[in-house]
Amino acid sequence: MIKVCHLSSAHHRFDTRIFYKQCQSLASDNRLVSLVIADGLGNEIKDDISIFDVGKQKNRFRRIFRTTNDVYKKALELNCDIYHFHDPELIRTGLKLKKVGKKVIFDIHENIALQILSKEYIPKILRKIISKIYRLYEIKKLMKFDALIIAEHSYKKYYSSLNKNLVTVLNMPKIDHLKKFYSENRTKNEIFYIGGISNNRGFDVLIQSLKILKLKIPDIFAHFIGPFAKTLIDNEQLKEIKANFKLYGTLPLIEGLKYSQNSKIGLSILKPISNYTQSYSTKIFEYMAIGLPVITSNFKLYKDIIDENNCGICVDPENPNEIAKAIEFILTNPEKAKEMGHNGRCLVKEKYNWKNEEFKLINIYKTLGC
Repeated sequence: MIKVCHLSSAHHRFDTRIFYKQCQSLASDNRLVSLVIADGLGNEIKDDISIFDVGKQKNRFRRIFRTTNDVYKKALELNCDIYHFHDPELIRTGLKLKKVGKKVIFDIHENIALQILSKEYIPKILRKIISKIYRLYEIKKLMKFDALIIAEHSYKKYYSSLNKNLVTVLNMPKIDHLKKFYSENRTKNEIFYIGGISNNRGFDVLIQSLKILKLKIPDIFAHFIGPFAKTLIDNEQLKEIKANFKLYGTLPLIEGLKYSQNSKIGLSILKPISNYTQSYSTKIFEYMAIGLPVITSNFKLYKDIIDENNCGICVDPENPNEIAKAIEFILTNPEKAKEMGHNGRCLVKEKYNWKNEEFKLINIYKTLGC
């Protein structure tokens, strides 16, 4: 049996793309799958996938240097036929595996150089320089891997010149995986968000929108599932509406979606910064799959899906009044909301689903003899 090993130094073990989609699909296609992770939660076996934890470091610097070395050691110890890594800091790890004769795939989740330009922990004055240095590094190194997988069509034009084996595997939802969360009878004035929580991802404007909405809909409540920085909640404005929202922290997708079951809206309010305007937000398709009307940013990428198919409302992501108005409309028009939810679910079943992407994933492995 072909032995496959996925590697990540930055993601949670039950990351939706890595574990629930790619690892599970490869295991179902008769491969022995391992996942090397660095989340500090220990080793385990789940769904016939062996998870090996090398431990979590306390800061980003130690993660980039010490953790990547620990990941390499564990990967080498497992002696697999093919390695598939998911973080740019593991490029050196992938190159070391190539040197000992292993087949290696780099899975590029985002346009990394563009993403660097919006990293809040990097001083603004350094972002352009670091972004350019990273681009040059990619040009020199990525051709050495056996294949590249990208998660968006938008950066295919750049990466296609760096490796002849390039495939786009979109982050679409697994319908069967989510069907237990589908409902047409949602009863409460609740709204739902899952994903990274930051002001660039709309947290600040959503809080302002909640303050506006509370005057008209006192029982409105927002569920925020995902990682967030402690500095985000050290804010006096939050005290005014502390009874109207909750931050749950990081949860696996299936656990997080439990909080969507009474919600009437799925939110994805991304600010108009470089990488976001060109990339699909996976969560909008997850919301559609479970029958939630979507409120998202008015980027052309999203309008072509949401507006054209009447699955929700696209809004100015920097206008809390417009966002509040859209939320109020859906909450107070149940028949329209039901229609939007139904349209979204049908669209995902027909087109925007993991089954179509799974075929491309399996095919690239077969192309590499694995």
